[in-house]
Amino acid sequence: MTKILAYHVRDDEQQFIDEWAAEHHVQVDSVTAELHDDTVDQAQGYDGIDYKQRSILSEKPELYQKLHQFGIQQLACRSAGIDSVNLQWAFQNGLRVTNVPSYSPPAVAELVLAQAMQLIRHIPQFNQRIADNNYVVNGLRSRELSSLTIGIIGVGRIGGTVAKIFHALGATVLGNDIRAPRADMRGILTYTSKENLLKQSDIVTSHVYYAKQNYHLLGEAQFDLMKPGAFLINDSRGPVVNTNALLAALHGKQIAGAALDVVENETEIFNLRFDHQTPVPHYNALKKLPNVLLTPHIGFFTNTAVKNMVKQSLDDTLAIIEGRPSDHEIKNEE
Repeated sequence: MTKILAYHVRDDEQQFIDEWAAEHHVQVDSVTAELHDDTVDQAQGYDGIDYKQRSILSEKPELYQKLHQFGIQQLACRSAGIDSVNLQWAFQNGLRVTNVPSYSPPAVAELVLAQAMQLIRHIPQFNQRIADNNYVVNGLRSRELSSLTIGIIGVGRIGGTVAKIFHALGATVLGNDIRAPRADMRGILTYTSKENLLKQSDIVTSHVYYAKQNYHLLGEAQFDLMKPGAFLINDSRGPVVNTNALLAALHGKQIAGAALDVVENETEIFNLRFDHQTPVPHYNALKKLPNVLLTPHIGFFTNTAVKNMVKQSLDDTLAIIEGRPSDHEIKNEE
């Protein structure tokens, strides 16, 4: 029987793993540990590997060499992001890498809507007032969504879904992307330069993938272009936003607030509990601000998205084990 080892499995994923294994008559064993140098030996004796984590697999090529020695031919990532993998080392060791590029665009897009509504209605500030037994509304009057301009940086599957939601609610939608304009976005958003988008938007929301060219894509220079009453939403990857520059912009009232589902150094915080402050100073600083809405990387965390991430990644694992192609394979560009 074909055997697959799934690393870093959460309780809520196990149901879908069990369903898939029974349907395909494949043995899938789950471990809670992440895939790293000290856990890679657990893969010996298996035909395939499936994992989900945001921390780097290894800083050394030996992990990939071991997987090759074990006869593993692939690495299936149960997420869209593959920045945890050193693709060069993977390819050098005959490992074919797959991801789940479209597990559920509505899952993230709906979170953006929830964040936007809380920001423009000043829900974090009202919550703080109520916690202090202060029920005065003065100073926190809201604007209506239909009067606002939404700027979307990265008009892919998720960004396009975000555009459709806000367009349907009557907002003006701008978009910027390195790829050619999408025909299906005609009448829904207007493509423009990133600089114009930042200047014109009341809410700027980021939906780019993470790569070196997107590191600190939004920083001091970009916040300088934004309106004082504008909000930033980042549900893409933490390093896309320069957190220290964002803190400076918030303290200096260059922008009105932010909602962050992802942050720099989040692997030191998310899915962990602390008795006191977190070990990440900039996150502790963000938590103190009344105009900042924080969530612990939950954009993917819906029943549909989790099911799709699990089952599609296992489909890809089995396809490569059996010598079949996968539409989700990351190509070796060299």
